[in-house]
Parts: sequence; structure tokens; C-alpha cells
Amino acid sequence: MTTTVDATPAETVVSLLAREIEDGSVVATGVASPLVILAIAVARATHAPGLTYLACVGSLDPELPELYPSSEDLRYLDGRSAEVSIADLFDHARRGRVDTVFFGAAEVDPAGRTNMTASGTLEKPRTKFPGVAGAATLRQWVKNPVLLVPRQSRRNLVPQVQVATTRDPSRPVRLISDLGTYELGGPRGARLLARHPWATVDGIAERTGFEFAVPDALPVTSLPDARTVSAIRALDPRNLRDALVGG
Repeated sequence: MTTTVDATPAETVVSLLAREIEDGSVVATGVASPLVILAIAVARATHAPGLTYLACVGSLDPELPELYPSSEDLRYLDGRSAEVSIADLFDHARRGRVDTVFFGAAEVDPAGRTNMTASGTLEKPRTKFPGVAGAATLRQWVKNPVLLVPRQSRRNLVPQVQVATTRDPSRPVRLISDLGTYELGGPRGARLLARHPWATVDGIAERTGFEFAVPDALPVTSLPDARTVSAIRALDPRNLRDALVGG
């Protein structure tokens, strides 16, 4: 029997990300991905010890003893079984060898398009965002792309992105936020798949810039079990996670 414990919103979001990773799968991270790195470490420590991790810092299966503030921290090279270049990562993805990648965005719309480029227009940008970093092609190549918005608001879940950095009209995509889980871009339009225990449908709607369908029996996200929470806290002893997630 599994037992759940009191978990923070950040711990619940990390556990959801970890559940996206299957044992034996190949998962990769880009830059600015501390929450995702924590989720990979948690998955490896719990249900997916056989995962393969391609880190953007240039390492294959590095040790993940704890979470560091930057995903470019050179300590993520420690214990690696091999060095992997960004070109290698894209080559593996293009050949269908990468299962899961998590993508952040400054804006996401109900069609599942993301904006990591700029506000305004490409010709006259008002604010420049971090940039695509290859996500436009990588998202179409991996088997299980997942969008992550850890601080949901009407500013980042918008009716239409100002610039479409990534899109994949061939399939729906799951989005995990600090309030719930959505499916975007599918034939049935934007749908709320589950709400987190601390969120209500009305509260989620207030922080969503587009309309979405809600099933009659909307599931509530399960809190992580004691083993998962223990792994999260051991791998992030400085509690960096709480500063990264709303709720």
C-alpha cells in the first residue's frame, strides 16, 4: 500500500513531471531546466532507475546527487558515462531515440503553440525572450513532448501567441502548470485534464487566457507518495523548488 504525505505545490508538480518518465526511456533537458532536472533525478531514484538522461551541459547519465541552481552547472558533468554534444542530442532525437523532453515558454495558446521569441512582432519586438534553442524542431521529433508553465497566469496562457516559436499540429500536447494539467491542440480543443488539490475550476479559469473544456467528473491530481516526497527533499535540500513554482 502506498501512503501519501503533505506535499507542497512544487513537490506535486515535480512528481507529475517525474511520472511522465518511464523506466527504460530516454529523456533530455535544455537550458534553464532545474525543475525538470529534479524530476529526472526523482524518477531515477524511484520508479525509473533504468532511464537514460542526455543533459544539455554535455553529459550522458551524470550523477544527480542534488539540485543545483543552474542547469548549466558543471557539476552535472560528474559521474557521466560519456560526453554528449548538442548535435548528438538532436541527431538522436531526429532518429526517434529520445522519448521525453519538457519545454517551457513565455506564452502558450490553446492550439499548443509556444512563444519563446519575443513580445510584439519579429519585425518590431517589444521584449526579447530567451529564444528557441532548437525547440522548434526538437518538439516535433521527440515521442512525448510536455509543456511546463510553473507560474500560470493570463500573461502566459494566452488566446494566441504573439510569435509562434514552436508548434506541432500533428498531435495534441500536455501542459503541466502549478494549477492543473491541460491537453492543448487536439481535435477537441483545449481541455482541462485534472486540477491540483489546491486549485478550483473557477480559480484556474481566472488565470487562463482562453476557454477550455472541463469534463463532468474532473480528476484531482494525486499527491505524491511518501517515497517520492522523500526523494524530492533529499535531492533538493536547499528547497530551490518552492521558489520556482506558484500555486
